[in-house]
Amino acid sequence: MSQKQPARRIYLHEYKAISRAISTYEDFNLLMNHFVEGVCTSFQMKGCSIMLYDDRENQLFRVASHGLSKEYLSKGPIVIEDKHSSFFTGEPVFVQDFQTDPRAQYPEHAAEEGLVSMLTVPIKIRKETIGVIRIYNNEPWTLHEEDIDSFSSLAEHLGLLIENNGLKNFLDRIKIAMANLPRRMLEELDP
Repeated sequence: MSQKQPARRIYLHEYKAISRAISTYEDFNLLMNHFVEGVCTSFQMKGCSIMLYDDRENQLFRVASHGLSKEYLSKGPIVIEDKHSSFFTGEPVFVQDFQTDPRAQYPEHAAEEGLVSMLTVPIKIRKETIGVIRIYNNEPWTLHEEDIDSFSSLAEHLGLLIENNGLKNFLDRIKIAMANLPRRMLEELDP
């Protein structure tokens, strides 16, 4: 007897809408907030968060979230202690059951929030993982392989956007600094 294939959640229409938004928003913070909201509404998920990695503290900090309570969001730090963890290998991780999976750092908080399953997808700049998208579901969830690929592709788009946003901010600061230099100094720079 063949095993039934899990139902897909991501279809081309929804994928294209979110992908298009990533490439057209000019306000970075607004995009992050709309992205997590779009994932929840488009794919009928309980919650979604975008978290970036702080290598000084070895933890993830949340930059955007939707569908999760303030109590859950303030549960404590998400610490990345193991340098060989899936975070650093850059592989998606699926937690089928928060209450029994040993990788869950706060299973009691997840139970209070009604979270059952979670997909964590790395956000990378080139080959370095800089953060994650976490997608939470409040019911048992069996992932379709193509959905993992679609979420991974959206995470790659976010990585490019984060990198470009950083470069844009850097160039803007240089322009401001150059505009504040005395004219004589600018003339010395121009051959």
